[in-house]
Amino acid sequence: MATSGTYVTEVPLKGTAEKHYKRWKSENHVFPDAIGHHIQNVTVHEGESDSHGSIRSWNYTWDGKEEVFKEKREVDEEKLTLTLRGLEGHVMEQLKVYDVIYQFIPKTEDTCACKITIVWEKRNDDSPEPSTYMKFVKSLVADMDHHVNKA
Repeated sequence: MATSGTYVTEVPLKGTAEKHYKRWKSENHVFPDAIGHHIQNVTVHEGESDSHGSIRSWNYTWDGKEEVFKEKREVDEEKLTLTLRGLEGHVMEQLKVYDVIYQFIPKTEDTCACKITIVWEKRNDDSPEPSTYMKFVKSLVADMDHHVNKA
């Protein structure tokens, strides 16, 4: 059995958890304008842009390389949680499982945190652990913070 693991981190954010959750759940079309240095395009292939079970692909730049990630999303309105389950793309060449979970947690009246959990399993033990992907996802959330509060 190949190596697997879970990474967890929290990113402090300004603004309400609901506002951040809405941006990540329903407004991915603004990502290329907001954080174009990371995300160049988001395409919905199946379902509505904010629906549970929808499938989309992300064109992004990571570690100086242009890559693609195709995911199926799970939405939990009650817990303000969005799960992206990896289906295809560059990261899936090395990983059998790659799930990114964003949970927006209220902290005060006008602050929150995004708890990011990445669950992964390598295809084989020769592949490197995907720790740098956590740095990338964390930077996406941090960089979107400014844009969410400008809107």
